[in-house]
Amino acid sequence: MKTNIAEKFEKIAEHWHPYIIGELNDNYVKLAKLKGDFVWHNHQDEDELFVVVKGTLFMEYRDGRILQTKPGEILIVPKGVDHKPYTNGEEVQVMLIEPKATKHTGDVKVEQTVENLEWI
Repeated sequence: MKTNIAEKFEKIAEHWHPYIIGELNDNYVKLAKLKGDFVWHNHQDEDELFVVVKGTLFMEYRDGRILQTKPGEILIVPKGVDHKPYTNGEEVQVMLIEPKATKHTGDVKVEQTVENLEWI
């Protein structure tokens, strides 16, 4: 399967709303546009992989660490670790690779939570 990532990003209008673009074994490959602050959450049973395509992703952890991930870099958040992604006001484009069972905001339910993932 071949997919043009730039064309898929053009179809995304909302921020913090992941869309599925592929399947790899028991994982989904997702794209999302991020802007502003997100919610503290964790994924008890799944690691989460962020591939930054455009912009700078900031990831805050409960211990006070803040990691910056730039285009061409990846960030892996281990399962069970509380984290809060955010941007510095610019739009950030990310690819996510995570198990199909991964809930968008873990067990936290907020207005931004997407429960039914869509393909684009």
